[in-house]
Amino acid sequence: MSDKPENNAYWAANIRIVTWCLVIWAIVPFGFGILLQPIMPGFAFWVAQQGSILVFLAIIFFYAWRMNALDREHGVDEQ
Repeated sequence: MSDKPENNAYWAANIRIVTWCLVIWAIVPFGFGILLQPIMPGFAFWVAQQGSILVFLAIIFFYAWRMNALDREHGVDEQ
């Protein structure tokens, strides 16, 4: 990897996006599935099973959209 500041900024932004996507993906099935269990057991089970899949799909589309914008910002987009 190059030590150019613009490359470091690009990869720092990329890692930040990936980290937040993984945190959200972990919180939804585990956090809501566990925290909602005493209050709404059926909904908590649904969130832990199907809800996490829907969140994962939403994260995929968000990541693709955000990375395209980040690529354009740093001039490495596909023409």
